Amino acid sequence: MKKLLTSFTVSLALVAGAPAVYAQSQTTQEPAQTDQGTYSNPAASGEAETSYNDEELRKFVEAQDGINDIRDEYMGKIEDADSQDDARELQMEANDKMVSVIEDAGLDIPTYNAIATAYNSEPSVRNRVDALM
Repeated sequence: MKKLLTSFTVSLALVAGAPAVYAQSQTTQEPAQTDQGTYSNPAASGEAETSYNDEELRKFVEAQDGINDIRDEYMGKIEDADSQDDARELQMEANDKMVSVIEDAGLDIPTYNAIATAYNSEPSVRNRVDALM
């Protein structure tokens, strides 16, 4: 179950890009993936412009609040799952909810992931996001 929990954490980082979870999973060098296919995070490679306007950062903060709630709710459920199949199903449910939270906040997954990466790697972005929290 611990292996699946680790997989869940990495999956959340790749799908939702939550800064706290992403920071824990930075040992992977694989590109982020979404339902729409493979997505390589340009901010992680230094190829993207990382100057975000305040509106984008506010949307990120809004989405991050919802993602944290979902992550907190589902981590316990997955730890308590009776089987790996149940845990995988819970993981997929959490991922779907996180994608919905991001989209409901007005962001797409690649933009959310790029901001999350910039939050973890660029102090100027981190300071601006923290000021909006």
